[in-house]
Amino acid sequence: MNEPWSKKHKKDFKKCKYSLSNSFAEPLNQSKLEEYLTKERPNDASTLLYLYRNHDLEYVPNGGSFDLREDIAKVIYDNKISPENILVFPGGQIALQTAALAFASNGVHSIVFTPGYQSTVESPLWAMDNKGITQIPRTPENNWQVDPHKFRDAIRENTKFLILNEPHNPSGIVMSKELQKEVIDICDQHDIVILCDEVYRLLEHDEKDRIPAMATAHRLGISAVTMSKPYGACGVTIGWLACNNNLGLSGQVQRLIDVQYFGCACVSRASEIQARMILAAHDAILQDRIEIIQRNKRLLQDFIENSKYSKWFSWNRPNAGAICYVKFHGPLTSGELGKLLAEEDTSVSMKPAYCFSNDVVASGTQDYFRVGFGEIKMPLALEELKKFVDKHEDSWNMKSK
Repeated sequence: MNEPWSKKHKKDFKKCKYSLSNSFAEPLNQSKLEEYLTKERPNDASTLLYLYRNHDLEYVPNGGSFDLREDIAKVIYDNKISPENILVFPGGQIALQTAALAFASNGVHSIVFTPGYQSTVESPLWAMDNKGITQIPRTPENNWQVDPHKFRDAIRENTKFLILNEPHNPSGIVMSKELQKEVIDICDQHDIVILCDEVYRLLEHDEKDRIPAMATAHRLGISAVTMSKPYGACGVTIGWLACNNNLGLSGQVQRLIDVQYFGCACVSRASEIQARMILAAHDAILQDRIEIIQRNKRLLQDFIENSKYSKWFSWNRPNAGAICYVKFHGPLTSGELGKLLAEEDTSVSMKPAYCFSNDVVASGTQDYFRVGFGEIKMPLALEELKKFVDKHEDSWNMKSK
């Protein structure tokens, strides 16, 4: 197992005052959550608050309590997924790993896409008797989209596991419904399980761009989800795998249950109840967070496309999530730029390309860095970035000549 790609980032940027690194929506706190709940669902508020303040401290069932799984099935999947085919985890990271251990082992070849979150790229390599992975690059020239032709060409006889990430991290761009269907049709022909990391789903900047959850769209589809990104509920530490009902009928969900048993048998009941509160106030929480994202996106768009700073930065404009992948056109790699940013009085953190690839030179992404723009305080960090550029652009101009 390779060491975490973000390990260097955590070391280099740990003392920064301002953040362009965070990829979650505006964080919730408990009092604000209760305010949302009481306003949006007054009939449910008293019951859920009573449960939260009086729950016992016994183990919850493996895979999550049924009341939470029912709420997820209803609110997120409109009851197209049965609660029995939803498994709850303490966050999304271990959910991704569990799926890979269950479906990429015993002679399976897997296909993944880069750049990406490390677990969506490397987790099949952690499965026993895996037969390796084929990494297919996403490129800015193709708007960071999956290339279905390269995907089809990479399929082998033993290719049975594909990992997608839609909306995509780090670009903040989601594929079209037509492209999703094309990929699913290919997988149908070869009986390939699709694990889709959907942690930024529900944060589409325009709801018409939202694509179906993979768990509902593909007979061998699994959706990996966490409450941290769309709701800003990182501290609740609740995520889940939602599996197509056909996987449940065929007994394949049991493979996930068996792996989960040894990795994390159960989650906290307090977290489960908080998650139920969030789902009860789902619409209002998301609406507020999307408004913040859209407002901050306009600031970034002006910075990158319509200001004097356009000389130094460019992007493929994002349409989902609270993230984007920005290219720096100066004489530094993104790693060098980030190190300088962290050391200066401006003290701004961002995510260089090395957080999303084990070889940024080979992938051609060494000049890219991810920016998070989901928080109310994000404009403060952007102003500090402007000051940093103002300070250094003369020297960058000299080096560029």
